Amino acid sequence: MVVDDLAVLSTVHSEPTESKAAPPVTSTPQDLPVIVGAAIVSDGRVLACERANPAEVRGMWEFPGGKVDPGETEREALARECMEELGVRIEVSRRVGADVLLSHGGAVLKVYLARLVEGVPYPHEHSDLRWLDMSQLHSVPWLPADAPIVAELPPFLG
Repeated sequence: MVVDDLAVLSTVHSEPTESKAAPPVTSTPQDLPVIVGAAIVSDGRVLACERANPAEVRGMWEFPGGKVDPGETEREALARECMEELGVRIEVSRRVGADVLLSHGGAVLKVYLARLVEGVPYPHEHSDLRWLDMSQLHSVPWLPADAPIVAELPPFLG
């Protein structure tokens, strides 16, 4: 199946659902496309990115990231996506939370902890960026796929 990268990112990572959070999954089929996200933590805060598009998710918040391309590792894809979306170099660390099967079941989201190595984040593809501390984690409307990961962040922000 051939899927346009932008369509995948616009749909699978952000498709609104009836519930507030997408359920984590315990096992995922190996052939599903993988979307990676970066929980970039600095000084007890995590970087959140406000979606600019598509219209149905405009104003919702997510972790930066995107689709793993053929021949890329998840960590390489995450580093590439953060450079493209934010103009920063990151160091990717451990996984945060479980795999999240996206609402239509056509891809899986995997989020990693990361730290800034070089640069200041700039919203090249988002409408806004915010550094959120533990008390602010729920001050923005997160995309359903990202919400279960937000619940796992407090130990890394304290």
